[in-house]
Amino acid sequence: MTTPATQSPTSPTARLMDGSALARRMVEEAAERAALLTRRTGRTPCLATVLVGDDPASVTYVRMKRSRCEQAGIRSRHVALPAATTTAELVDTLTALSDDPEVHGILLQHPVGPHIDERAAFEAIAPAKDVDGVTYHSFATMSFGADGFASCTPAGILRLLDHYGVELAGKHAVVVGRSAILGKPVGMLLLGRDATVTYCHSRTTDLAALTRQADVLVAAVGRPRFLTGDHIKPGAVVIDAGYNPGNVGDVDFDSARTRASLITPVPGGVGPMTIATLLTQTVDAAERLS
Repeated sequence: MTTPATQSPTSPTARLMDGSALARRMVEEAAERAALLTRRTGRTPCLATVLVGDDPASVTYVRMKRSRCEQAGIRSRHVALPAATTTAELVDTLTALSDDPEVHGILLQHPVGPHIDERAAFEAIAPAKDVDGVTYHSFATMSFGADGFASCTPAGILRLLDHYGVELAGKHAVVVGRSAILGKPVGMLLLGRDATVTYCHSRTTDLAALTRQADVLVAAVGRPRFLTGDHIKPGAVVIDAGYNPGNVGDVDFDSARTRASLITPVPGGVGPMTIATLLTQTVDAAERLS
């Protein structure tokens, strides 16, 4: 673990939180564990990726995840479904993968299209193979600190905060965003570390008055450069979990870095941690199922 450099609240430039470097280390560790499991049991961890349609961004994300699997010695199985796939057909596919003993983790790339009941699809994934942490079961076990799989991006954020020695107990964490796979779960993980958590969203009144109270600010609102330096308490830790067209996050980086003490860049901050956490949890699942 590294310790953040001491900075005054008015430091002109925040220290960058390098998610890429930490993610590489995590992938190396996952590869070592995968190789050990293969030697011991003869079985290689396998992640099944399911993609509905041919959305360019989703295709790119899945290709990237499969490439990282190869680097970590994890076998990948890709299931490509046509855009016209129905909810029932997608549920059948995910149920079959859940029942397949050769598959240890399942990733349903989202979004899946407005005609599909995404929640019904997620719930077709067996909890033991929900390495992306998207089911009700995973959210509940994560929230209660029980043995399960956390949502990958929130878990990656916590790992990054730990790596940079950010103390969470007693701190005020403000989460801007309330999605089921990012905003809500990251707040629960922060609460589990004894932070005081405030959730904000699109209907929050006087947002800046709340974000300026944050010792740790998590931006997960899905709007490019939505939060600026004026939203940030001097010396705060800023986690930008957004990714928008043009390679920009939900935080206006240039103005935010003049106020924050630590900040994640986009790209190279939270994104690599998400994929590394997915691979780590796939190996976890394989070890439990072996």
